Amino acid sequence: MFQATRRRLALWYTLVTALLLILFATGVYFYARQTLIERVDDTLKHVAEVVHRSLVIQPLEDRRYRLNVEASFRPNSASIEDDHIDLEWFSPQGVLLWSTLSQPELTLRQPLPLGKTASLGFSPDHLLRQLTERLEENRQVLGYLRVSHPWFEVTKPIRQLLWDLTLGLLVLIATVAGTGWFLSGLAMAPIRDSYQSLKQFTADASHELRNPIAVIQTNAQTALADSDQDSQQQALRVIERLSRRLGSLVNDLLFLARSDSGTLQTDDQEIPLDALLLAVVEEQQLSARQQDVTLTLEIAPTAPETSFDLRGDWDQLARLFTNLIANALSHSPPQSQVRLALAPQPPYWQVTVKDQGAGIAPEELPHLFERFYRGDPARSPSSGAGLGLAIAQAIVQTHQGQIKVKSQPGQGAAFIVLLPQGPTS
Repeated sequence: MFQATRRRLALWYTLVTALLLILFATGVYFYARQTLIERVDDTLKHVAEVVHRSLVIQPLEDRRYRLNVEASFRPNSASIEDDHIDLEWFSPQGVLLWSTLSQPELTLRQPLPLGKTASLGFSPDHLLRQLTERLEENRQVLGYLRVSHPWFEVTKPIRQLLWDLTLGLLVLIATVAGTGWFLSGLAMAPIRDSYQSLKQFTADASHELRNPIAVIQTNAQTALADSDQDSQQQALRVIERLSRRLGSLVNDLLFLARSDSGTLQTDDQEIPLDALLLAVVEEQQLSARQQDVTLTLEIAPTAPETSFDLRGDWDQLARLFTNLIANALSHSPPQSQVRLALAPQPPYWQVTVKDQGAGIAPEELPHLFERFYRGDPARSPSSGAGLGLAIAQAIVQTHQGQIKVKSQPGQGAAFIVLLPQGPTS
């Protein structure tokens, strides 16, 4: 599925870009061709004007005039070798009188309308770009001047340009195709990862929900089949306990779903972080004593006027640190210590939750905040669903903070939470 989508994305990217490149190359080709033609035509017109000014016209009787061909056209002035310009002079009847062409046309084939005209055309035999002018003096036609320029001066560079553009287009389209395939892979990577995470999340959630539901069904059937009141009471207590567990799991899943969709509602207010941590630690003292673990809170000394204020939701932040403390207690051996530390780390408040447990293997660190992830059972004796750290991360992100973990096997783990500081008083 993802490969087919990637191919379609790469194909559409290549087609659209190729179309734009073809349109651009076509525009460049016609622009260059027209520019060369205009350059040739301007050269022809300029040469015709120069030759026209140098003509020697002799007056005759009855107000008639005659062009002195010998004086007007000298052998060394008729051809401009740099631009390969050739000249031809025709009589008023269209008969060739003088030419610099090696194979000139003996008659003027090109018909001209009445009056002085400039006609641009091609010689069918020599492939020349030509300009023909009719020269008159007092309405008397003296003859026709034709200036010719080799057409290969246009076709040769245009042919080379066409070849270069074609080769360049092929190389660019191939490059675009490869780039499109690479970029579509980058675009599909987060979608593929999200899809895999969703599949894993669904499988884990189904597994977590299936087990307690099966136990509830078994105890319900036992309660219905057994007439003993004590057995029924025991079965109902198991059902009630598992129902609470299912309710807590569903609430956690709902919290994460709302966090992902951006619909999680928060009650932002100014919160003294030191007071919140004191309240959370006090609530968790009983659990710590039951596990024979010492739970302490250290608040870094600051200036008297400094207060640990921030903007956030009290309940969510309390849940964040409750989850981190519960996680630390579950990994702490008896007669060990879990230490909380609050210190300023501008522009954040830094809260560190450190235990003295077995630590976390380096390969497990990237997966700690994944949903339903639980590490080595030997280091994780708790039977939680594996959502506590995922919820902690979601709460931290909701408050524009950061959460990190540092650990080495055998040296415990330290979770570091950075929350933006609020206004100080």
